[in-house]
Amino acid sequence: MKSVTRSLRILEAVAQHQPVTVGELTKLFGLPKSTMQRTLVTLAEAGWLRANRKDTTRWEIGARVLAVRPAALQGSSLFAAAREPMVRLRDTVNETIHLSVPDALQCMVVVDRVDCAHAVRTFHTVGDTSPLHATATGRAVLAHLPKQDVEELIARGLERYSDTTPTDPDELRAELDRIRADGYAVNRNQYRPDVCAIAAPVLDEEGTPLATVAISMPDSRYDADRLPEWGRLVADTAAEITGRRLGA
Repeated sequence: MKSVTRSLRILEAVAQHQPVTVGELTKLFGLPKSTMQRTLVTLAEAGWLRANRKDTTRWEIGARVLAVRPAALQGSSLFAAAREPMVRLRDTVNETIHLSVPDALQCMVVVDRVDCAHAVRTFHTVGDTSPLHATATGRAVLAHLPKQDVEELIARGLERYSDTTPTDPDELRAELDRIRADGYAVNRNQYRPDVCAIAAPVLDEEGTPLATVAISMPDSRYDADRLPEWGRLVADTAAEITGRRLGA
């Protein structure tokens, strides 16, 4: 049991300090470097940790942790408040609807999905992750975060995923201003090819974004003329989820 407890504490430390080196963790816990390395490798083999893509000497939280979060949300006030409005939105637009939550500034995580009836549709597995700056769900969150959080994300670097990914800091800042004004964010092939989305934030009592609800569709069905309609529908759905969660 002692080794299990130690592993969980190491997992928590990685989450708090990621990306973190073996040496940094060794100093935190006062353990031999070889013991720490074995624990990290074991957690990585199980999917709980992974080596940082840009610096493989550093460790960060793995996909298994992110996949567990959706299951933990089952029965939560957010999940319960969102399901019925998501189904109604799906029935109105006949496109796939996603509910996603932010993992700090690391990524967005899909926690629920309501599929449309089209044979050709977009598909994101519950537990899938995506970058904040390159997606409608992520930018809907960023638009409602404090300025220092946005600047921290920009300082980390804005990775390009397609020719239209917003990688220029000024371009991203201007887009966040537009999202705040319009009430919704738009992604047209900026992350995944031929995948479009319109998303709006679910806010808490203080206006902090807890989640986003999004209409997702293939580019072949995206219609710029319908964007104001879709934007209004997804913003209204997000506002309804916010109200239901707060008991309004």
